[in-house]
Amino acid sequence: MTPFRVAYLDMNSFFASVEQELDPALRGKPVAITAVDSNSGACVAASYEAKAFGVRTGTRVADARRLCPGIIFLPSRHRLYVRFNLAVADVLDRYAELTHIRSVDEFQLALSGDAQTLEGACALVAQLKAAVAKEVGPRLRFSAGLGPNHLLAKIAGKLDKPDGLQWLSPDNMPERIAHLSLDDLPGISRAMKERLFRAGVYDVVSLCQLDPRHARQIWRSVEGERFVRMLQGMDIPIIATQRGGYGNSKVLSPEFRAPRRAYQVGRWLVEKATARLRRDGRVAARFSLTVSFFEGQTWARGVSCFPTQDTAFFLRLHRALWRALWRNGPPGPVISLGVNLTEVDLLDRRQGDLLAPLAPAERTRGERVSVAVDQINARFGDGMIRYGIHAAHPGFFERG
Repeated sequence: MTPFRVAYLDMNSFFASVEQELDPALRGKPVAITAVDSNSGACVAASYEAKAFGVRTGTRVADARRLCPGIIFLPSRHRLYVRFNLAVADVLDRYAELTHIRSVDEFQLALSGDAQTLEGACALVAQLKAAVAKEVGPRLRFSAGLGPNHLLAKIAGKLDKPDGLQWLSPDNMPERIAHLSLDDLPGISRAMKERLFRAGVYDVVSLCQLDPRHARQIWRSVEGERFVRMLQGMDIPIIATQRGGYGNSKVLSPEFRAPRRAYQVGRWLVEKATARLRRDGRVAARFSLTVSFFEGQTWARGVSCFPTQDTAFFLRLHRALWRALWRNGPPGPVISLGVNLTEVDLLDRRQGDLLAPLAPAERTRGERVSVAVDQINARFGDGMIRYGIHAAHPGFFERG
């Protein structure tokens, strides 16, 4: 049998399970988590007692109340769930090699030694389940997937919920997942599914049997070849991005060193960086600003956000950080400044936002506007449309 190299753990109804762990009165009852304490909006999570009535992530509150009379709604407490996430991670890391915390409720482990066999891997998962139940709470359960690579392990982890354990490898592929739809697979967005349909790939079995070189053409990227090779069982590590970020920095010429003029240069740098981000089909989840002064001091701050490629949104973050810089009074002359977009990933991999609502890999309204601006500027000349007032600063002063 092909050795197992990865275990992927997916916490079951994590948000609701945390609430049930903390409040015994909620145990055994249908619970739904909402973004705010409100009678409107949608559920962002549901307990398995609620799921038995058809309540799912994304179900509107009014529909959930109709489907499940007596359902209990609770407002989301993200910081609390993060604390439990870290508690679970601490347990896993003491029993196995925790390589990635993939999200607030998903963990990836590297397998070695006896754990690369099916029997050994199953024994390890049983040990982890017992440890999490004992040290974090018995309501905190997870489904586990085993595979020769990250992708197959993640797919396997979704096959038997809750509290299950499944494995995928060339020994049982593609028959074991033949019942899945293309967009059941992680990374297959609605747009990618349509692209596969146009290429004559209509089901998971056909995708698994696809020539990886053909997949590269369909994806228009090497990521397609990597994806299919992993479905076929190859041990190819997933690379979230091919670069760490997008940014620009400037040593300012004398006429731009006044803080207000430096701020306008910063706006120009943001426009340049975000245009490159969109050109490569990527989004960024963190924005940083660095400002250096003649006195030798440097001020640097960053802020995390929903992964986006919207120029107007990053300009608002840029303005907010400059406001923070000015909070204690006007700064002195600026010698250099830089902006950076980091925590970068492909737009095609971005998860949806139930509260927006936004489908996976779908562009927001602001992003669509940004793309239209790029197209107009490409046709009629750079800077034909700008996002308000900025100060272009080309020349040898550029460091980024």
